[in-house]
Amino acid sequence: MLKAEAVHQYARDVTAGKIVAGRRVRQACLRHLRDLERQGTPDFPYVFDAALAERFFKFSQLCRHVKGLLAGQPIVLSDFWAFVCGSLFGWVHMDTGKRRFKKGYVRVGRKNAKSTICSIIALYGLCADREIGAEIYCTATKREQAKIVFDDACAMAAASPDIKKRVKIGKSRIYNPFLGGKIEALSKDTKTLDGLNPHIAIIDEYHAHLTSEMYDVIASGMGQRAQPLLLVITTAGFSLSSPCKVEDEYAEQVIDGTLVNENYFAVIAALDSEDEISDEAMWIKPNPLLASTEQGMEYLRGEHQMARDVPEKWRNFITKNMNMWLATRVDGYMDMEAWERCKGVLPDDLTECVVGVDLSAKNDLTSITFEFKRDRRYYIHSHSFMPRERFERAMRQDKVPYDLWEKQGWLTVTDGAIVDYRAITAYIQEMELGCGWVVREIAFDPYNATQWATEMRDAGYVVVQIRQGIPTLGAPTSDFRDQVLAGNVVHEGDPLLSWAFSNCVTRTDTNLNIMLDKSKARERIDPAAATIDAHARAMVWEEHPDINKIIKSGRWSL
Repeated sequence: MLKAEAVHQYARDVTAGKIVAGRRVRQACLRHLRDLERQGTPDFPYVFDAALAERFFKFSQLCRHVKGLLAGQPIVLSDFWAFVCGSLFGWVHMDTGKRRFKKGYVRVGRKNAKSTICSIIALYGLCADREIGAEIYCTATKREQAKIVFDDACAMAAASPDIKKRVKIGKSRIYNPFLGGKIEALSKDTKTLDGLNPHIAIIDEYHAHLTSEMYDVIASGMGQRAQPLLLVITTAGFSLSSPCKVEDEYAEQVIDGTLVNENYFAVIAALDSEDEISDEAMWIKPNPLLASTEQGMEYLRGEHQMARDVPEKWRNFITKNMNMWLATRVDGYMDMEAWERCKGVLPDDLTECVVGVDLSAKNDLTSITFEFKRDRRYYIHSHSFMPRERFERAMRQDKVPYDLWEKQGWLTVTDGAIVDYRAITAYIQEMELGCGWVVREIAFDPYNATQWATEMRDAGYVVVQIRQGIPTLGAPTSDFRDQVLAGNVVHEGDPLLSWAFSNCVTRTDTNLNIMLDKSKARERIDPAAATIDAHARAMVWEEHPDINKIIKSGRWSL
């Protein structure tokens, strides 16, 4: 049987370089070793209980593989999963003996036994965690996905004589008649999420969740449990605006010590850079189990070759097999990592700006961008609008959290079936009055916008048509991307704008000039289009040394 020493030895081997691992795994191991040195002190009232770690290891060996070549054989945890599970269940409070970690986050590549580990943890929580009336939930966005872990747990319990005699296995739950606990599959489409009192909840493939609703419901229901555990086990995803990416960034800060949360466990097994994608020796970083066997390496080689041969598969290989967040399309316009690096806070004293407008259709997403230029840097504020009657359908079709973006203030939902353009005018005027911004020009795509632009001109604004073709947009489209790559753009981290840029693809003429191609974009790009329209004018203006001297009362001109 595995001993608790295996947890510590893995950490030592990783930090010593004896085991190839990514930076975040090394940092998690360093955290573990530092905690061992300071355990049981006034500033750190936690200790590693070897007996509890080994209790979990012993239980895991009662479980049997239920799929593949190893079906029917006892499960032996790999060194990586021994480190994860030993840490989760071995660390306790020195006075109460209750578990230290209340939340856990594990990101690891596809086919590295995530479902198997989730099933073991669920059964352990039901049968061996000494919790009366334990409620264990296997959760996902859809019930079919949640049932994967639940069904594996059922099969695992049925295959193990030691576990089978402790539980009753039904179609919708596994029940412990001795302690009164249960394991159930739970998803957003479950009829009611009220009254949950989870002891352990496992969120599978969190990257697929559009909102944090399931996470929040589970976390809020754990308040009456003495040692609850909310565990997220996932691969990377495609959306940089997803709740999983938010959780991932938090986990990284806990791992590297930027944030201190002694009750949060995190480990992220991933490549350290895209330069390592074609280096087979590095594949073990995101695949600590799969890449440890020749059969697993053959599988990864096949996936890698397929991804090289079929460009559409390259993105999936990087994200799912190499476990790296990747919002940029292979044929995409924007380098999303560079875009993320441009996130910041806009200065309070910004004044002169161009407003780019993409009105699109009245019953769809409409976007505006305020772009400022100062000292050869560009500052971006974006906002979007959508009619209420389109809102729910767009949520289902686009599979992005418009409701969350509305709550966060990035999106205004107007009443009725079409966007009320008066709301756009009101927003522009609100920013002028509230922030002291001065609209130098309104740059607009004439499609769908002629009447509104005329009204804005009549109101005293300078309006400029931006014809939608390469002769007009080629230079600003190229220049905006260049400015992002050079770090000369500052945006506020608007997730709707970031999502739009991640969707952008371009078309190219014979002279290699480019523009955004809405017809080929996989999702909406309206906020990005509005930004390029604004940049078409902002990039060519001459910065005035003191704009306040030329601002006249009411509307103004140069």
